[in-house]
Amino acid sequence: MTTKQRNNLIRILVTAALLVVLAFVDVDRPVKLILYLVPYLIVGYDILKKAGQGIVNRQPLDENLLMAVATVGALVLAVTHTGDFTEAVAVMLFYQVGEFFQSYAVGKSRQNIGELMDIRPDTANIEDEEGVHQVDPDEVDIGSLIVVRPGEKIPIDGIVEEGKASLDTSALTGESVLRNAVAGDEVISGCIDINGVLKIRTTREFGESTASKILELVEDASSRKSRSENFISRFARIYTPVVVIGAGLLALLPPVIRMAFLGAEPLWGEWLYRALTFLVVSCPCALVISIPLSFFAGIGGASHEGILVKGSNYLEAMAKIRTVVMDKTGTLTRGVFQVRETYPEEGFSEEELLDLAASAEVYSSHPIALALKQARGEGEAKEPEEVEEIAGKGICARLEGRKVWVGNAKLMEMAGAGTESTPEEDKDDKEETRSVGTVVHVAVEDRYAGSILIADELKETARSAVEGIKRAGVSRIVMLTGDAKAPAKAVAKELGIGEVHSELLPGDKVDLVEKMLAEEGEKGCLAFVGDGINDAPVLSRSDIGIAMGALGSEAAIEAADVVLMDDDPEKIALGMRISRKCMRIVKENIWLAIGVKVACLLLCAFGVVGMWAAIFADVGVMVLAVLNAIRTVFVKKAR
Repeated sequence: MTTKQRNNLIRILVTAALLVVLAFVDVDRPVKLILYLVPYLIVGYDILKKAGQGIVNRQPLDENLLMAVATVGALVLAVTHTGDFTEAVAVMLFYQVGEFFQSYAVGKSRQNIGELMDIRPDTANIEDEEGVHQVDPDEVDIGSLIVVRPGEKIPIDGIVEEGKASLDTSALTGESVLRNAVAGDEVISGCIDINGVLKIRTTREFGESTASKILELVEDASSRKSRSENFISRFARIYTPVVVIGAGLLALLPPVIRMAFLGAEPLWGEWLYRALTFLVVSCPCALVISIPLSFFAGIGGASHEGILVKGSNYLEAMAKIRTVVMDKTGTLTRGVFQVRETYPEEGFSEEELLDLAASAEVYSSHPIALALKQARGEGEAKEPEEVEEIAGKGICARLEGRKVWVGNAKLMEMAGAGTESTPEEDKDDKEETRSVGTVVHVAVEDRYAGSILIADELKETARSAVEGIKRAGVSRIVMLTGDAKAPAKAVAKELGIGEVHSELLPGDKVDLVEKMLAEEGEKGCLAFVGDGINDAPVLSRSDIGIAMGALGSEAAIEAADVVLMDDDPEKIALGMRISRKCMRIVKENIWLAIGVKVACLLLCAFGVVGMWAAIFADVGVMVLAVLNAIRTVFVKKAR
């Protein structure tokens, strides 16, 4: 809860308490007016201020002016007739309660995305004749030598001049595989140095580096993003001037007609009373409270299911989703590696193959090494007598006097061991399977021992999530990923996704989503589901950005409009069902509130009912609308 929301809540509670106390105070009307002005001004001073500012800025006909005129009119009626002072304060109090609900529902407002996206470091370690010292990245010129230590982010794009390290590039590419960087390699800002010291010669200025460009993409995309307009404000543009003009005509025309054409008593006081009653009754309390409450209940029901919706406008837009675009790594897959298949050569068993690979990698913390050690199972791995890491190729270890090579095909060439011994009859099937993930080759001395397929594991609910989205009426599901073509295509096929685009950078994803948005037009909404910092620009650009909250990056969560707190993609379809039920209830409440409101206004204008009867009907509608709104909380899960 923000400070402003907390202060508004205090004002509401204080006003309600004062109303209870004043109900037991019996004094003359002038004194009672002064006493009731205290809670009235406490709860309504900001509405009166906004109404005044609207008049000064020549934009007076909004809900603030309507509230001001209606409540001031109620106070006038209370002083000059037998009206009740409670009416004015209660009407303003109802309005502020509705505004508080709306503010709180929308109000876990996102902070500036640029401040929370921490892929761009605040400092850079520059090396010159005086040694290594920290400077602001903006002060680093092209061609400068910077030093990046383990655990630090690369601040500026450049070329490695000295050192070797594994880089975590997942923030930029969405890939969970670490990338090895050695002298001569080009590296980009935003990557995290995992395990080595790198000296990098910068090739760009800080403002032109990859991390800075991603931030600009997010900011630009966010500025172009459309927002649903609040219904009450839209309604007030028509409703407010109509009722204000109607009240004025009600106060003037009947007395003039009676006096000029009927020769009767004008009855100015009576018609003024009716006009003021008309204004008091015109206050749209049922709409003001029930509509925000419907959204609030929908947001609360979604939160209960682990779906954080950042505002009622996003909940409304989710009901219109026709296209769902999904990232792969961390969204449909778990983002962690697992051994999928082993292919031992003759003379080696699966257990021996895994044991050799895991023992050689026993000291490594690389995700692939962890997957090998996990697949090997329990029991103590053999400790190698010596280990040599061969940059960009793999590891050579001495186990029980034998050289064991674990790495890629280039390492096998270095070891003099061939990798093409797969039987011809099932080679094609195995190669198709192997293309889904990373192949780790193993050799003992110069003899090829076999290969191990390591791949990112699909989430258990990924397939059912895609099926649920289709059942929800989504006509188009697309997968975008930075992965290579073969594994991306294999995952899409396994999940039943017909359209897939691979090997994409963050800017490519934005371009593709821009094209899809143009194709979608005004017919519906496009939702993008992602989890990495590289997804932040496209999350902002899409109509609805949905981020994974448990494992997703902070930047993606901040850029998104909806956050799945348990990373379960099945919740996408559930969120759509919640939003559609919420919108159904909102429309029911709108028609109910407007219908009864128009009836009450007509009855008041003709003097059929007095203020209390009209307010009773209005409050009754408000209670019905609120009870209807609470139904939004309950949405059954699909089975």
